[in-house]
Amino acid sequence: MSNIKIYISFDFEGLGGISQWDDVTSDNKDYKQKYAVAQLNALFEQLRDHEVVVSDSHDKGNNIPWEITNDYPNVKLISGGIRKYYMMSGIDESFDRMIFFGYHSGVGEIYSTMDHTYSSSFIHNIWINGKEMSETLINAAYGGIFNVPLAMVVGDDKLKMQLAPYFNKIYFIETKKSLGRYAAQFKPMKILLEEISSTTKLMLSKDKEYFEVFRFGKPVEMVVELSDTSKADMVESMPLVERIDGRKVKLVSDDYKTIFEGLLAITYICS
Repeated sequence: MSNIKIYISFDFEGLGGISQWDDVTSDNKDYKQKYAVAQLNALFEQLRDHEVVVSDSHDKGNNIPWEITNDYPNVKLISGGIRKYYMMSGIDESFDRMIFFGYHSGVGEIYSTMDHTYSSSFIHNIWINGKEMSETLINAAYGGIFNVPLAMVVGDDKLKMQLAPYFNKIYFIETKKSLGRYAAQFKPMKILLEEISSTTKLMLSKDKEYFEVFRFGKPVEMVVELSDTSKADMVESMPLVERIDGRKVKLVSDDYKTIFEGLLAITYICS
């Protein structure tokens, strides 16, 4: 098998063994970093022969320990925040495919563990071209700017359901069955790790052309509904942003990069 260049965007809430904010908060005594490392190890073991960049994209970007690269010298780690293109830092046209690891459903999905889209505290909803969004769709379209397809997603059952209308050929590893915002049913860890390993092997067996590059139709219209009017007050002075009502703002462009940068700017301004 020839060398494949793989971009991994890491999030935390969609991983197995995770159901509470305490599980994914680095300064909390219940922080479940070891669960993330175990699941990443199952992935990285199958990627040893390939060039890998992983972007630690949860919260402050300080969840994946640097020493993991001692075991996997083919892996480069992007850490920390605030950084440009946060969850997608480092992606470019040189990559063969993307993996979204530990992703969760978009905001508002019923019975979905820790559902949110880019912010659990001040973004109430996001629509692009009239469709409700998840971080997976938003980020996959950013990869699409560089013609990089989404090949595999590791996340919960509710995210799998949300993505079904958009992707026909991605490999999806279901980490848990979400039962509520702070509840989930987990399969045995051994089984999940085996599924990560075996599915990664299958994904690697496919050429880049097998997978679908995800893009939004032009013009791209993004509507963001914020938690309260003060947040809309703060962001309506941004270039190209139009205030729709008390809590909603709109941004329209033919260039998706402009849309993506606008969303990140809104996130940073309001946080």
